[in-house]
Amino acid sequence: MNKWTRRTFIGAGTIAGGGFLLGVAGFALAPARHAVVEPAGPGPGQLTTWIRINADGRITILVPHCDMGQGTLSALGMMAADELDADWAQVEVIEAPGVDTYANGYLARTITGDHVPAVMARGFDYGMYKVADWIGLMVTGGSTAVRSTGEFGMRVAGAAARQMLVDAAAQQWGVPARECQASQSVVRHAASGRQATYGQLAEAASHLKVPTSPTLKGPDAFSLRRTSAPRLDIASKVNGRATYGIDVSLPDMLYAAIDIAPVQGGTLQSVDPAPAMALRGVKKVVSLPNAVAVVADSYWRARQALAALQPVYTDAGHGQVSSASIFAAFDAAIGPLPEMPADATRVVRAEYRVPFLAHASMEPLSCTAQVDDTGARIWAGVQDPLNARTVAAKALGIDRERVQLTNHLLGGSFGRRLPYTFDYIELGVQVAQQMSPTPVKTIWSRETDMQHDYYRPAALSRHAASLDASGRPLIVRVAFTGDGDGEALAMPYAIGKTESTQKESAHHVRLGAWRSVASSQHGFFKESFIDELAHEAKADPCDYRRGLLSTSPRALAVLERAATLAGWGTPLPEGEGRGIALCDSFGSIVAEVAHVRVDAAGVLRVLAVDAVVDCGDVISPDGATAQVEGGILFGLSAALMSAITIEEGRVAQRNFRDYPMPRIKDTPRIRVEFVRSDAPLGGLGEPAVPPIAPAVANAIFAATGVRVRALPFTQTPLRKA
Repeated sequence: MNKWTRRTFIGAGTIAGGGFLLGVAGFALAPARHAVVEPAGPGPGQLTTWIRINADGRITILVPHCDMGQGTLSALGMMAADELDADWAQVEVIEAPGVDTYANGYLARTITGDHVPAVMARGFDYGMYKVADWIGLMVTGGSTAVRSTGEFGMRVAGAAARQMLVDAAAQQWGVPARECQASQSVVRHAASGRQATYGQLAEAASHLKVPTSPTLKGPDAFSLRRTSAPRLDIASKVNGRATYGIDVSLPDMLYAAIDIAPVQGGTLQSVDPAPAMALRGVKKVVSLPNAVAVVADSYWRARQALAALQPVYTDAGHGQVSSASIFAAFDAAIGPLPEMPADATRVVRAEYRVPFLAHASMEPLSCTAQVDDTGARIWAGVQDPLNARTVAAKALGIDRERVQLTNHLLGGSFGRRLPYTFDYIELGVQVAQQMSPTPVKTIWSRETDMQHDYYRPAALSRHAASLDASGRPLIVRVAFTGDGDGEALAMPYAIGKTESTQKESAHHVRLGAWRSVASSQHGFFKESFIDELAHEAKADPCDYRRGLLSTSPRALAVLERAATLAGWGTPLPEGEGRGIALCDSFGSIVAEVAHVRVDAAGVLRVLAVDAVVDCGDVISPDGATAQVEGGILFGLSAALMSAITIEEGRVAQRNFRDYPMPRIKDTPRIRVEFVRSDAPLGGLGEPAVPPIAPAVANAIFAATGVRVRALPFTQTPLRKA
């Protein structure tokens, strides 16, 4: 990969056989970076840039984000291709390689958005790129890809390429560029009837100056955006050609199964390798500081041999810890419910709790690595290739430049493969180092994956509010454990005064980001409590929220559309109820209405969920709908049945038999609508998760009078009160 520096001024590059490259630039055009393939550099077909146009008209768009099933590559490709006015049938979109050139500084734009002055935008983006390069950041997460890289990077790259192609055509024909129009990978001059394909113009365009501030399309000019263009990854996933990290196969490759200290923080004291070494196909037993691995000529043999071992681990002093003791510590840390003013006449108090949760990705963790005197080569699925390279280099004691990582499709992640959770990379390269130079694929069993996660934090939250005579909240106070100091009271409602206190309560269970992060807990807490205030005020829950949204027109529009879509207020049979919840997270506003039935025995069934989303604009309606549907089902699993519990310092759950997920029979009818607004682009991978648990809890209350304040709902008897 060609390096570029601040002194590398922009300019397009030609490629073998004609065509041009656009993508990596220096200070002047950071959002549309470009690099040139030098004659002595990478050979034909080596892709080093964001946009490549071949002489035959084929267009390749590289995206510095990974695919976890969310369709990011297609969405970002659409944003570039729309500005390019490309023929989608001629476009290929692939993930950019995990090298420093593709460090992603655009994540800062999820905070700054359009607030960076135009004259400073290119310098700001370049500066953020250098920061990302320095810390090794090429991350996909936080529902940021479309609203950062897409909006401020891919669009600009596409618009710049389109302008260069039009200018090239205008120069060849001797006509003003304003008289030329680009569409479907063809530039046309209507007055003379002349036209040329992008492939025919690519080489000439490559010699032109790259525009520093290309004109972006307005919404009325979108031709690909806002359509459900076919996702480019679906066919290979259906026919089996798609390669995930766990699918990697190399010549002469060995396999490793691994066992890790059951209590997090524990270390390996001793292990007798003899029982494993006596079995067929076993090559080596590898002892690591906190684990033992068996390397064999097949994964099955490695796993069978691993089961024959009896490793002894320390418990790091955590052997007496349990979920009960952790929550007892939470209780002591928070203390009594938040106090209300002495003159408060109507006070509502409530306590909510949620357990640890695992990510439970469909594809178990794996790392294929080959370590030799030249360095290390890794094949895996990660959410940040650059950070994963850093972790591997540190584990091996070599420079990051000597580590090459090939990232593959991820079979789900939900935060498990984010930076600082790359233990499976660290352990994988350490095992491979012991077998140098033979490549080794280390696979985590489902049990290992379930019991050695970076878990969604367990949390306890206590709420108190005083209401005026009409039932409006005068003050809301919250004290809680866990993450999310900024989330605890981030609501669109008009409340007189809000106060939150985050309490620390340390434990040994390692924590990580779980889909929607702190919003998943606080969405449940906040929207359950708002419903309790509505009940105290003797108001309809939807009307109560509506009355608190006079200064939040976007949220009000979403709420009202969701209520209408779900038929809010229409009669329901005995034992059925509707609940509503409204959450603002990751730049998007989502309202969900759950329709539930609770039978006489207290058995719950979620019948339907209606969701309305304002994420500013929608790139691909079909892809966006799938994201919302997936978020709802993911959140339902946490609400209905999933929980990680700690016993004797270790995780009690081992597999899906004791960490259940919703199945087809549990899936409600889901209906999704989008409300388009002029707000900046919001995220979609996570915002649908927070509202579902409170919507269902509120529906249960409407159906039974039972107020559920703890997840999962199986902890609370639901017989009608």
